[in-house]
Amino acid sequence: MWARGIRDAFAGAIVTAAVSTLGDYLWANVLPHHRPAYGLAHGTLLFLTVGAGLGAAGRRTVIGAAGGAAIGFSAAAGFYLLQPFIGYSGLFVMFVGLWIALGLLNGRVLRPHDSIGTVFVRSALAAIGSGIGFYAISGIWFPFRPRRWDYAIHFLCWTVAYLPGFAALLVSQSTSVKITERV
Repeated sequence: MWARGIRDAFAGAIVTAAVSTLGDYLWANVLPHHRPAYGLAHGTLLFLTVGAGLGAAGRRTVIGAAGGAAIGFSAAAGFYLLQPFIGYSGLFVMFVGLWIALGLLNGRVLRPHDSIGTVFVRSALAAIGSGIGFYAISGIWFPFRPRRWDYAIHFLCWTVAYLPGFAALLVSQSTSVKITERV
């Protein structure tokens, strides 16, 4: 179970990193900047991917994708509502809320085997871990010269940023409980 959780966390982080890297390319080279419709679509599609990854781990991919899409859309909308008041700090506020919501989706809908306290701890760890990862890689867009960006580096950075969130939500220690119960 523990090894499966690690495998699922890596798979989720890698697939989401690929979608994020594609998003970086599209934002830099194709999409007009500062258009909320594109930001809402970006948040929806990106976290549809995250939700699908979480759902796949619990064999509920479609429900996970739908929940992730709703959470991503809500977080993007929340950012656009907060941005006039607190600037780009709203991104970090919504990022924390997003991981808490993903943790609740995972722990209450997709894989409802943990207590609510454990779900909140896992959610907080996902938010903190991915928040630190996101902060650590946030320089990948600067200087803003998209034609010189190395998208393989972006992919690697995104994988590192998403992995703590997926790991916090998917890696379980229930194996040790089962071993103890057998003895």
